[in-house]
Amino acid sequence: MTSLVSSSPGTSPLVLDSPHSGTRYPADFGFACDLPRLRRAEDTHVEKLYDFAADLGVAWIEAHFPRSYLDANRNITEIDTTLFAEAWPDPVETDPQVLSKVRLGKGLIWRMTDDGIPIYERQLSVAEVRERIDRCWRPYHAAVAAAIEAAHARHGYSIHLNCHSMPAVASSHATEFPGEAHADFVIGNRDESTASRHLSLQICEHLTDLGYSVSYNHPYKGVELVRRHSDPARHRHSIQVEINRKLYMNEETLEITEGFAALQKSLQSLVALLLQTDPRAL
Repeated sequence: MTSLVSSSPGTSPLVLDSPHSGTRYPADFGFACDLPRLRRAEDTHVEKLYDFAADLGVAWIEAHFPRSYLDANRNITEIDTTLFAEAWPDPVETDPQVLSKVRLGKGLIWRMTDDGIPIYERQLSVAEVRERIDRCWRPYHAAVAAAIEAAHARHGYSIHLNCHSMPAVASSHATEFPGEAHADFVIGNRDESTASRHLSLQICEHLTDLGYSVSYNHPYKGVELVRRHSDPARHRHSIQVEINRKLYMNEETLEITEGFAALQKSLQSLVALLLQTDPRAL
């Protein structure tokens, strides 16, 4: 069975991961909606934007499965029980804030596209969702955890960037702020619970100095990957980085545009800055 998760080890304190750029649609997906519409859920080309990381000694983890098949940035408790013909036997999230995203059709297993189109014309079985968790979610989180552990062991601290992209304008079922025009970057640390404020603001200031518009913890604060794998008190910092797709691609055709090279150069400068930054000294 082909692995749907890949990783490359690093030598630095920095770990990058891309959970949503996968384009391998498994044969057992069984979706019923239009594929081009479904593909707009991808963080398309994010893995290409950061393809310089390994050469700098930065650990890299990448999901090859699409987020609409299973969203690695959700907890396995974020289950939309309406997807099943049978009772889901495992724990289900009860936090109202988390459930608001599930109600939008964006739980661990997506029910809706970003513009509110149903993905399935069938009900799912408990067995197939458990298999997705075992094949996709568990190995992805294990790889991220191992990379952060190794980076921290080598240097006494770690900086984890959770790498994403976002549409220029929020769709109807993408966030709780439909129609909002996004900044060039959104930097999220779950209201400063997953990373140092000083480190996070240093990232914001660097990007602002490069000429980008930057939003902090709105409308994306960071979700499961930064929550689960951070511990700032022990010098394990996790920050979600959202990039506006208009900077580097055509959102309709998914084609890379001429802005890609300049954006990648900016990301290289950000990574270079972080490689020289010890958050314990901030």
